[in-house]
Amino acid sequence: MARDLRGFLQLLEDRKQLRRISAPVDPDLEIAEIANRMLQGGGPALLFENVLGSPHPVAINLMGTEERVCWAMNMEQPSELEELGKKLGMLQQPKPPKKISQAVEFGKVLFDVLKAKPSRNFFPPCQQVVLEGEAVDLHQIPMIRPYSGDAGKIVTLGLIITKDCETGTPNVGVYRLQLQSRNTMTVHWLSVRGGARHLRKAAARGQKLEIAVAIGVDPLLIMAAATPIPVDLSEWLFAGLYGGSGVQLAKCKTLDLEIPAQSEFVLEGTITPGEVLPDGPFGDHMGYYGGVEDSPVIHFHCITHRENPIYLTAFSGRPPKEEAMIAIALNRIYTPILRQQVSEIVDFFLPMEALSYKAAIISIDKAYPGQARRAALAFWSALPQFTYTKFVIVVDKDIDIRDPRQVVWAISSKVDPSRDVFILPNTPFDTLDFASEKIGLGGRMGIDATTKIPPETEHEWGAALESDPEVAAKCDRRWAEYGLADLNLQEVNPNLFGYNIR
Repeated sequence: MARDLRGFLQLLEDRKQLRRISAPVDPDLEIAEIANRMLQGGGPALLFENVLGSPHPVAINLMGTEERVCWAMNMEQPSELEELGKKLGMLQQPKPPKKISQAVEFGKVLFDVLKAKPSRNFFPPCQQVVLEGEAVDLHQIPMIRPYSGDAGKIVTLGLIITKDCETGTPNVGVYRLQLQSRNTMTVHWLSVRGGARHLRKAAARGQKLEIAVAIGVDPLLIMAAATPIPVDLSEWLFAGLYGGSGVQLAKCKTLDLEIPAQSEFVLEGTITPGEVLPDGPFGDHMGYYGGVEDSPVIHFHCITHRENPIYLTAFSGRPPKEEAMIAIALNRIYTPILRQQVSEIVDFFLPMEALSYKAAIISIDKAYPGQARRAALAFWSALPQFTYTKFVIVVDKDIDIRDPRQVVWAISSKVDPSRDVFILPNTPFDTLDFASEKIGLGGRMGIDATTKIPPETEHEWGAALESDPEVAAKCDRRWAEYGLADLNLQEVNPNLFGYNIR
């Protein structure tokens, strides 16, 4: 398994999914424009080897397809992500085993936890070069500016590491950083995030908050940091469960924090509570520029890095983007956990085009009237990441929720808007959602697109049209005889049916 960024880049290159670019490129707008074209077309990862203004290469679009996200998780098929989700579900909500087989299965999961414990590296590659004091110059790092309206250069895929000053529990998150000066940046995090909680606790004690930023890590660590987990669980342990073995950690040079030993860059600094600077605007995942917010200032006093380090980056925006691909993988991982919370759910899907969380499609094994509405309401409260989902569409279990043609057919043929659509007004909402009349407050819509049963309807539902099974079997047997064996009808081009998908 690739345990660092370089190993993953080599894996991508071996599988013809990495393109090296030796032509000089500008990190201001140009890199993002090239990468965006690759993202739109499902193209390969990119490694820019000649970046203007910096001696360091830039890697981008590493997780720009679902396939590459699976590879980052040491898996080959998306279905394997659900097996990982079952393991995580057993740990989050363990149940007493009723059978020997269940006890054995739970024992295997506990053994995986033991293997996942992090280890210590006393000679970490991330500290091959150490820069302190006046030698610290953030301008030497090839940060990108993705959009012309952005306020400045940013770090997007850095692991932001802080520690609770009361309990000593670390938090690892992925937050955006804006370059402010040679040795300062602002960090943009929501008040509910772990880093913000740690800052409030440090402020209450009159202390500065130590903060480390690890850049250019094993993409698996980014996946673990992006996963919403209970506050008292360690992201390092989670990453070990994801990867099947423990993460190698090292002590920072100047801080009482641990960082991934194989990181390309590590930035070490502190935040003085109450010191803020304007942060933004920047393009965000909604497809618009966000606002300007006063955000905490990080003063960096030490930079360490590997010999010839590689800078890893990404950027937000209207899908497809790398963050959307990560969300698709998390969707798969959390399907078994969601089934534990809402037992009637067979499957669920968060379409990338709906910003990976604004609309959810749920299939249920319908057994009683009103069940679709119950499932939608339960979904909104099942996991914290579904709090900001605006639309929930519930369909029958025989509908392929990942085929938009089937979903649209179910809505069109099974929904009476006056009966099957319900709206919850004035609920807490995403402050980045400009569609809401009041920022931070908005409505949610549930759509029951299941087959109706009494007393949901007073008339019988028509029988669904299906092929005659004997005739279908006969056609299967004679397909080559018809002279049609050379046609692959499984690979359907949606543009043949009036769509305009590029």
